[in-house]
Amino acid sequence: MKGGRAALLILVLAAITAFFLFGLGDYLTLEALKARQADLARLLEERPLLLIGGFFLFYVAVTALSLPGAAIMTLAAGAIFGLLLGTIIVSFASTIGASLAFLTSRYLLRDWVKAKFGRRVEAIDRGIAKDGAFYLLTLRLIPAFPFFLINLAMGLTAMRLLTFALVSQIGMLLGTIVFVNAGTQLARIESTGDILSPALIGSFVLLGLFPLLAKWVMSGVRRRRIYKGFKRPKKFDRNLIVIGAGAGGLVTAYIAATVRAKVTLIEAGKMGGDCLNTGCVPSKALIRSARAAHDVRKAADFGIRADPPVVDFPAMMARIREVISTIEPADSVERYTGLGVDVRLGHAKIVDPWTVETDGRERLTTRSIVIAAGAEPFVPVIPGLREAGYLTSDTMWDALSGRDALPQRVVIIGGGPIGTEMAQAFARLGSKVVLVEQGARILPREDGEVSAFVADTLRGEGVDIRTGHEALGCEAKALIARGPEGEVTLPFDEIIVAVGRKARLTGYGLEELGIETDSNIVTNAYLETVYPNIFAAGDVTGPYQFTHAAAHQAWFAAVNALFGQFRKFRADYSVLPWVTYTDPEVAHVGHNELSARGAGIAYEIVRYELDHLDRAVTEGANRGFVKLLVKPGSDKILGATIVAANAGELIAEYVLAMKHNIGLNKVLGTIHAYPTMAEANKYAAGEWKKAHKPERLLAWVEQYHRWQRG
Repeated sequence: MKGGRAALLILVLAAITAFFLFGLGDYLTLEALKARQADLARLLEERPLLLIGGFFLFYVAVTALSLPGAAIMTLAAGAIFGLLLGTIIVSFASTIGASLAFLTSRYLLRDWVKAKFGRRVEAIDRGIAKDGAFYLLTLRLIPAFPFFLINLAMGLTAMRLLTFALVSQIGMLLGTIVFVNAGTQLARIESTGDILSPALIGSFVLLGLFPLLAKWVMSGVRRRRIYKGFKRPKKFDRNLIVIGAGAGGLVTAYIAATVRAKVTLIEAGKMGGDCLNTGCVPSKALIRSARAAHDVRKAADFGIRADPPVVDFPAMMARIREVISTIEPADSVERYTGLGVDVRLGHAKIVDPWTVETDGRERLTTRSIVIAAGAEPFVPVIPGLREAGYLTSDTMWDALSGRDALPQRVVIIGGGPIGTEMAQAFARLGSKVVLVEQGARILPREDGEVSAFVADTLRGEGVDIRTGHEALGCEAKALIARGPEGEVTLPFDEIIVAVGRKARLTGYGLEELGIETDSNIVTNAYLETVYPNIFAAGDVTGPYQFTHAAAHQAWFAAVNALFGQFRKFRADYSVLPWVTYTDPEVAHVGHNELSARGAGIAYEIVRYELDHLDRAVTEGANRGFVKLLVKPGSDKILGATIVAANAGELIAEYVLAMKHNIGLNKVLGTIHAYPTMAEANKYAAGEWKKAHKPERLLAWVEQYHRWQRG
């Protein structure tokens, strides 16, 4: 603890100790107050400012230190100063004292609590930012809640001091008036129970519900304002209309049909969306072909003689199309029609909050809408790029299918997951690949050592990585880039732009309805847009552009859209894995060092290298590691990063463990088949256990064994 915090803590503890040590609490009883009432009345006449000032400061001190006796002092204010002056004194003194307790709690404990319970604190802070004033007012209006606990608890949140003070003063005012008024009749009071009768407490409880009622009313007013100018249909054609048949839209429609809702799914392009047709599926098929070529080249390492691989590029592209065709039926119109979904192929436009039009013709009314329109590649403005005929993850498959042979020179702009995957794949197939990244390193969302590992791997396979290079323009079939050593010219046969993806936000009515967007559709925690019956899921809203994230959001969007009037569920991204499909793969869940430092979360590192993992050695895949972030003082997993062959499969064990709060002790105690790559997870848990072995106990055990030997 830093010097300032330690000094404040000592001061607070000393003041509390003095209060009890010198028996100051004996003065804060009804009996003591009644016995001294006449003396205090005389002092008020003789030296009013002294008494008022002393009483005010003492009340502030009692409240700030969370000492018992505030209720008695409030009665005393009525007995000594009367209703008006007593109320003014207590109202301001209690507010100042509560604010000091609030600040003390924040100064002493906020950082510690945030470090220990980072994610929970973030969730609470988000709730406080949105509805904190309402909740605080409710608590203040109900005297059944100890005020000193409210002061201390609120100090641990991100609530602003001014908000806390104003809401507290307003919320405590009615209770203050009741107690001060009771104090004017002090002779009739034998205990505080005479004031807080069950009927009065019931009245306060009802009063405490007023902010929630007000919030409900305000929500209704907000809805009326939002929907002003639109006429809500008396009857609806559908319970739900889903726009977009990618992962988010398909899962949303599937859930709606499963619970027997009448649902329509509208898709302007191909069923299955980007993932099936231009994203995950074709790219992984390409990566598999590239790995086969790589394995042939490395066959000698396993005692197999083989000729250098010859890439039959048209046949490889045909296989990619065949892979798509094999998976296609699972996302087809026929399958979803069979499930009970009304599938329409056409361009959807939201006409009003309850009406969707298809291809400018047929209109359907619906209670709720889920927008799952997906995303598309972001293409930066680079002079000459369009004329050069660039490719993206969306266009490259059709374009490459028209080629007779592998492009010999490939330039890739962007060192994120897509760029690195494609760079390695084309290099393994035999292309000369240059990967251009404007930032200081590739895979910038991963820890530095992970980026360096992947970069070394790619360079070892012939990829020319140019970090710190800005693309300036294209001249014919060459990219001009500026790096640390000046301008360079990078010739290419094909140039692939892989700098990220942007949400599809135009063409289906968002602008006309005034649905808020920035780089994505803006939603709240329930995936609602500005219109409470219009939701968004998947890449179109973010924050993660993964197929499994879209499917995960789809459950929340579907359930909230269909049953939100009963209960709404907040989308939870706390345990969301992602994988970069280089070789070795990079898999990640929870925090890495980069994100943990950014969130101010304390952690310790556990690391297990794959050098001597038996199965990895036999497979010739013993380059890589398992890296865990663990909560100090416990076995709780805060995050895991795995760099290994099939890391995307290995990460599932940590995803399950984190989702269900399974610690490293239980991972270590789980039998893992031998020899498997999955043993790496167990051995990583073993590294944590070794680092925390009970040295003192083991010393005693050593003595015991020595005694046993005689």
